[in-house]
Amino acid sequence: MSIIEELMNFLDQSPTNFHAQAQARAHLEDAGFQELKKSEAWELKEGGAYYVSNQEGALLAFRLGSLKEEDFHFRLVASHGDSPTFKIKPSSEMKDKEGYVRLNTEVYGGPILSTWFDRPLSIAGQVWVKEGEGMASHLVKFDRDLLTIPSLAIHMNREVNEGYKFNPQKDTLPLLAMGQEGEEGFLEGLLAQELGVDQEDILDFDLFLYNRDKASRLGLRGDFISSGRLDNLSMGFLSLKALIDSPAGPGTCGVILYDHEEVGSESRVGAGGPFIRDSLERIASFAQGQAAFYRGMDRSFMISADLTHGLHPNYRDKADPTNAPVLNGGPAIKQAASKSYASDAYSASFFRLLCQEAGVPVQSFSNRSDIRGGSTIGPISLGQLDIAMVDIGNPTLAMHSARELVGAQDQEALYKVFLHFYGRKTIG
Repeated sequence: MSIIEELMNFLDQSPTNFHAQAQARAHLEDAGFQELKKSEAWELKEGGAYYVSNQEGALLAFRLGSLKEEDFHFRLVASHGDSPTFKIKPSSEMKDKEGYVRLNTEVYGGPILSTWFDRPLSIAGQVWVKEGEGMASHLVKFDRDLLTIPSLAIHMNREVNEGYKFNPQKDTLPLLAMGQEGEEGFLEGLLAQELGVDQEDILDFDLFLYNRDKASRLGLRGDFISSGRLDNLSMGFLSLKALIDSPAGPGTCGVILYDHEEVGSESRVGAGGPFIRDSLERIASFAQGQAAFYRGMDRSFMISADLTHGLHPNYRDKADPTNAPVLNGGPAIKQAASKSYASDAYSASFFRLLCQEAGVPVQSFSNRSDIRGGSTIGPISLGQLDIAMVDIGNPTLAMHSARELVGAQDQEALYKVFLHFYGRKTIG
């Protein structure tokens, strides 16, 4: 398959970060990467390919480069696997006297709420089940249309096209079924049947709604990819693909896939947690000299890869007048005086150099000075790692919609840049 076809398949198979992590591990194992356990001693060899995960929520995959202290350094690309959606609450079933069965949910991240209405939805995530005297986690993905969030008819909501403000506790609860008198335990029954376990053995879960529409390529010449969860699974997939396809090089090359970026990253499996720093220190312990980690970090470089806002042809006034990237114009370097992005002149210059050498056009992104923008894992990661870092991303339209839009050519272009980054002889 082409990179674009592989990306679309990855998106379709990854309704949640848990599934994206499982897909990543499967790709790595197929490519010969060896799994490391946090709780066990590591034995690493130059040129070896490894990966380690943290509670199935964050992952570091790497090819070990030279262990000589004068050569040791990291080349990292970091992204996240979670996307805005709705999380199912505990004790979620809401059965009305008329028989309607809805699920009580809360907003996860910052979705465009209106885009989730009147489309086929389903449930996916992780379930913890009692097994003997212990417990185990199970992935679940209902591969069928289970729910929808029905709109209120315009005759009863005349202002809906004039800027209606949705109430996330009232307006966005998904409809699951018409229940019969005395029926209960709908969700737990579904989970037990799907997993083949007793309902009373289900302990707890992290379950999310996901958009059932498949990724598609569209446009007169196939210019675009339309899909849910492009932000930010596209960056994660392209970096993973590049790492797998790159040979062992002079540096220790790695991919980081975080969780919880959309809700602030402050968790064990988010960029604000210690997992990556702890893992990098363990890797550095195999290099010569006790100070290998600190000296190696000073020679290292990290790319924080997250989609960025493209110039919208219908809303040109929302874009910065001189730094507004377009779809299929190449990746964009993100910069902000507020330091909501990690880029500085040095890191931006090096990424521009990488793009030039890879034959890929590069663009710039800045927010309008009168519009507050978002942030990324970049600045949060800098709180954990003393490393040169650039924030970049491919342009997108409809960011945080249930269905986002990116340029097809940009995906191939950024893959080339990542591949060149891993194989380049020197940093900076």
